[in-house]
Formats: sequence, C-alpha cells, structure tokens
Amino acid sequence: MDDGIRFYTDAGLEAESDGKVARFRCTGQERDSIILISGASKKRLHHVALRANGLDKIAADTATAGGSVITAPDGFEEDGLWVRDPHGVVYHLVERPADAAPAAGESFEINGPCRIIRTRRSAIKPSGQYPPVRPIKLGHVLLFTPDVMASVRFVTEALGMGLTDHAQDVVAFTCARKDSDHHVIAFAKSAGSGFHHASFQVNDPDEVGRGGAALVAKSGRGDWGFGRHTVGSNFFHYIQDPWGSWFEYYADMDYIDDYALWSPTNYGPEDSMANWGPKLPPDFIHNYEVDPGC
Repeated sequence: MDDGIRFYTDAGLEAESDGKVARFRCTGQERDSIILISGASKKRLHHVALRANGLDKIAADTATAGGSVITAPDGFEEDGLWVRDPHGVVYHLVERPADAAPAAGESFEINGPCRIIRTRRSAIKPSGQYPPVRPIKLGHVLLFTPDVMASVRFVTEALGMGLTDHAQDVVAFTCARKDSDHHVIAFAKSAGSGFHHASFQVNDPDEVGRGGAALVAKSGRGDWGFGRHTVGSNFFHYIQDPWGSWFEYYADMDYIDDYALWSPTNYGPEDSMANWGPKLPPDFIHNYEVDPGC
C-alpha cells in the first residue's frame, strides 16, 4: 500500500488512506479516480465505476447482453447498479451530476509556416518556474480481455456506450454517446481479464512531457513515451506502476459531441499502438493478472 500511495501522489493525485484502503482524487474533484485495496496476494482489477443514467434499462439489458446484475462487493455500498460482464469484469453504475468544468489553462500555441500566433515572447519559461504537474481528470481506462469484440458488445449493448474505433480484434475503444472523450473504456486482447492502465488528462503536451519525466525520475520504473497515438490522436507518456500496470498522462484527445454523427474506423496493426514514439517496452502489453512473471 505504501508503494501505491507514493506512486500515485508522485503522479500528482491527492491521497486519503486508512491503511487498508487508499483513495486518490484529482485536485478539486469530489469523487475518487483510483482506489487501492490491500490484502490480495497479487494485483487484480476490482471494478470500474461509471457515471450513468437509465439504470433500470441497463439492468434489463445486462442479462440480454450476457452479463448479470450482482450485489455490491464487501465493503462497498449498494448505491446505483452493480453488474458483471461475461468475462467477470465488474462495473458500478451510479447516477450523479457531471463534474463541473475545470478552469481553462493557458492556451498551447504553436508557431508554424504562414501561421504565426505567438510573437515577441517565449513559449517556455525556465524549468524551475513550473509547478508539479497535477492531473485534471481520469479520462479513460484500458482493460485486458480474452475477447475484445465481445467486451465491446457488452458495454455497447448493456451499458449503452458506442464503439469509436478499433484495430482488428486486438484493441478497441468505446465512448459515451454525448459529449465524450474519444474513449472512456478501451479493451486489449489477452489470455484473461485485467487492468492495463488509467489515463489522466493534463493541460497540454508540455505537461505530458514534464509530468512523465518527473514521475519516471521519482518512481525509477519503466516508461513509454513521449509519443502520439493514431487512435484518439492524444499525446501520451506511460509510466509503470508498482504492480506492472501503467499510468498515462495525456493531452489533446479527440472529442465526440454526438456519437450518432461518428463513424468508427478499423485501423491496421501498425496504428494500434502509436503514430510515433519510442520503441514499445517488452512488457507493455503483458497482463500481470494472468501471468505474474515476465
């Protein structure tokens, strides 16, 4: 637990812990983004929580989509709706207001040929004048699954989400149907279910770079980045957490205001991971919940 608290607070989250459960929030938010529960013999995904409406319909559609409605796990309240998908992944759906819009940061301005928008001033301050990077929100999670498109069918048919894009049956991305980042839940193929990464939004690509470099220096763990994804278009930097899964800083994600006006693309394998960036770490797509060794 101490390693987890140190890692996530170094990443810029605020922590509250009673020794058995640690909760982490983005500054200014009144909900948890990450919860760590001690006592398991190895790392495993407990559940994913989502804001939702129409819970009665979701409950009815869950059985049709091959899932089940369940009671709340020990230590968690029976509020909202708890469901399990066909692969055993648990989702907690809660009706609650949307978060207040965060305050806008400084605009990220880029001078280019025939496009000069910044004059007579430097874009970058001396490095010592920047405060530590703090995430704005948890943007999405990526889960391992033995059947990517079956997991997509569950969240689209039962939870009412939309498939945004995919790369064959290797990785797929789903969003909310209104006013959503390109992806909220993504799925990657593996021998079993598990948690791959949580991705946190920061203000701009500079913060992705600064935040990633600082967390790598503090954690001493593996990383992948700085780079940019094809699917979703976001800049990224991933840093490995104490259990082999990953923490991502991102900026400039594609946005889908109305899913009815979006057309999914099936990308080739060459675009499933990144448009550009450094070489992929050898264990980046390793599911430590299925095989602890690598």
